[in-house]
Amino acid sequence: METRQLEYFVAVAEELSFTRAAQRLFATQSTVSATIRALETDLGTTLFDRSTRRVALSAAGMLFLPEAKAALESVERARSVVQEASAGLRGSLRIGTLTSMSAFDLPVLLGAFHRKHPRVDLHLTVSMTGSTGLADDVRHGRLDVALLGLAHSELGGLDVTPLASLPYYAVLPDAHRLADRPSIALPDLDGEQFVDCPRGFGNRLAVDRAFAALGMSRRVIVEVADLRTLPRYVAAGLGVAVTPGTGPRAFPGTVAKDLAGSALTLPLSVVVSAARPPSRALRTLLDLFVTAAAEEDITEF
Repeated sequence: METRQLEYFVAVAEELSFTRAAQRLFATQSTVSATIRALETDLGTTLFDRSTRRVALSAAGMLFLPEAKAALESVERARSVVQEASAGLRGSLRIGTLTSMSAFDLPVLLGAFHRKHPRVDLHLTVSMTGSTGLADDVRHGRLDVALLGLAHSELGGLDVTPLASLPYYAVLPDAHRLADRPSIALPDLDGEQFVDCPRGFGNRLAVDRAFAALGMSRRVIVEVADLRTLPRYVAAGLGVAVTPGTGPRAFPGTVAKDLAGSALTLPLSVVVSAARPPSRALRTLLDLFVTAAAEEDITEF
């Protein structure tokens, strides 16, 4: 059994298409098909159920997939250990973050990492599916590490390193009936229209649950992926917002109020898979995030 056969098998299993797998592998479809047939012959079983319309993993294929991924990861770790011993830190890191992550100056942080470890290839992905999407990508091996905002109870299957915890505040139009109050309680906002992030974002999930715990539902009429733009929609009179941070996101036409009687907070964490030992490059990047969090006054995403 060859490493190349395992790589081809994983690609077909994830794409469920020989055509897409071939494109992903920069190989011809006939080469991919022949490699899979050779692997099946070697194993003495069928790994895929093929028809003219679809490709699906067979029962044996479903059992073989996690083993194939584990074998490839072991080979990659072994290769990295040898390469690092002879040429310093190297490898490839797939990093996920949120659209509005401003807690760290990621360009500066990753730039410093790249200058110190130029043989490590960095691939940064900004998630449009929020923290739940990032967590899922790390669990399934599509990302090596992610910066996200979810409660620890939502992070099963992941090793979690807490970096900060941010309280929430309310953002209202400056002409709102509650704008003169020194603070706002969540029940005060019952019946309001809201501006928020889409479902799947950690802050949206936390606020939805806080209202549900009070026996209240809320109507979100504007959904945007970037927290930094919420006050603009509030200023336009489209709704109110409950957003994480320790101070107002300055924008004309809005006021920011502390939340009274609420312990609602949003944790900022860095996560990696609990099922895969981190490479030396990944451990080095994790240490960099932890050091940056300790040095910076993190007040917002």
